[in-house]
Parts: sequence; C-alpha cells; structure tokens
Amino acid sequence: MTLTDGRYRLGPSTGRLLIKTGRAGLGRRAGHDLTIEATRWSGEAVVAVSAPDRSSVRVTIETASLEVREGAGGLKPLTDADRAEIKRTLGDKALLHTAEHPTITFRSTGIAGTPQSFEITGDLTIKGRTHPVTVHGKGNGDRLLRGWATVTQSTWGIKPYTAFLGALRLADEVRVEFEVAGLERADGPE
Repeated sequence: MTLTDGRYRLGPSTGRLLIKTGRAGLGRRAGHDLTIEATRWSGEAVVAVSAPDRSSVRVTIETASLEVREGAGGLKPLTDADRAEIKRTLGDKALLHTAEHPTITFRSTGIAGTPQSFEITGDLTIKGRTHPVTVHGKGNGDRLLRGWATVTQSTWGIKPYTAFLGALRLADEVRVEFEVAGLERADGPE
C-alpha cells in the first residue's frame, strides 16, 4: 500500500504525537527526561505525490490532553503522583495556560521532497504566538511516516520548568516527534 494523492485524516487512530524533553543545570541528574504524548489531536494531510508544493498539512492538539508517558533517568523512578504533578504544571500559566489557550496548531506553508524524505515548513501557534517551524520526515512507502521538529519553548513564551532554585531545569529545546501509520482517506476509498 503506497502513499497516493488525496486527502488523509490524522489523529490518535492513525498515529502518535510525542514531546521529548531534556534536562539542564547542575541538578539535572535528579530530574527526568520526559516523553509526553498528545492524546487528543486531529488534522488533515493533502498529498500531491508528484507536486509536493501543492501538498499541505494542518494539525490541532488539545493542550489539556498532554499525558506523561515516560520519565527516563533521574535518581528515582517517576511515580503516578509525579505524572499528575507534571500534568498540572503543564496547564500552569507559566507553561501552556491551557484554560486560555486550549489548542496548539500547526499549518504548513511549504512541503518539499518525496514521501520517502521530506521537509514541511509551517507556522506553529502556541499560547497565541505563531512562529515558523521546520518538520523533517521520512516514509517507508507503506504509509508509515515518521518525523521530528525542534521547538525552543521560550520562543513561544513558555518558561522551561525549574526546581531547586534553578539547579534543575528542563532544557529550552524540546523535540516533537510523530509517527503516522495506516492513514485514513478523508476523500473516500482508494
């Protein structure tokens, strides 16, 4: 099953969106590198295989749907209480302020390459601020697409989490990763 021209629905039934954080500061050994998953998101990809510049992607993520899936490293394992506290902190005014900004959106402005190796440039809107981002991706020809982008939190007015008087802090750059498999046609059967 190869990727063909058409409209495709995106969401948790077709793939995963992950945010991966790193640690910085003198106390970084105490903290965890987090993997956070968006559990409620949706989008659409318009694919024109022979004319990628006519392709487009849009994605909307519900900020309240971010769930901590993993915590690697640290002096002790990540507990359920830690996960709940991190989720509360994500919704905080200094971070995502989910009450005022319930969604994060991405809209492509350009796509180049092939289904096997591509770049998507676009506008990412977080907390009402929009800045350009480049997504790097690869496909295997069977509708399995993977990719990533680096996002610098402070660009969008997000203050990276700190603890222990700043000795432990999340790195300003986070990596957003996606994996899409089994794409669903939005424009009818093939």
